[in-house]
Amino acid sequence: MANGTAARSKEAAKVVHYRECQRNHAASIGRHAVDGCREFMASGADGTAAALMCAACGCHRSFHRREVETDDRDCSSTTSSG
Repeated sequence: MANGTAARSKEAAKVVHYRECQRNHAASIGRHAVDGCREFMASGADGTAAALMCAACGCHRSFHRREVETDDRDCSSTTSSG
């Protein structure tokens, strides 16, 4: 096996979701106010600059809470009942 091949095969599949917007729209006046956007929706196709802007609130994707789901199923383990 080549270096790193075994490590790559054990990596879990990752799915990234961008949830609610956390941009503070009132920071310039010393307050805290968010716009209420609940989930990031890309404005354009993948690979374009518009894909990084939210169609709902107009903020950049980096203002939205990032949530990573990992699929770390291990098919080699066995369970015994008894």
